[in-house]
Amino acid sequence: MTYLQLAAWFLGASVVAAVVLTMLTPRARRLHVLAAATAAVALIVLTAVFDTVMIASGLFHYSPDHLVGVRIGLAPLEDFAYPIAGAILLPALWSCLRARRAARDARAERAEA
Repeated sequence: MTYLQLAAWFLGASVVAAVVLTMLTPRARRLHVLAAATAAVALIVLTAVFDTVMIASGLFHYSPDHLVGVRIGLAPLEDFAYPIAGAILLPALWSCLRARRAARDARAERAEA
């Protein structure tokens, strides 16, 4: 399995999980696309900078046989799937957990009344 295949599976699973979480969340706040896109850009820039530093310092390396060959700095393209997946999945998870907590708090208030 190549790094690209692994990254594609991880990214696909994150998208599916985000869609399921969004559908399961009643009255979920709509994901603010601009905020998520800004977070994704920030994560991509940070990944490019810090992966380049870590690869340049020799902390790790990738087998060229399993890479596509496209790099941003020294970071291979496949490394960028993980911050993108985080920017997709984590806001959906956060919204789902907030909605569950709000529903639990509302039930507790009704039970106390």
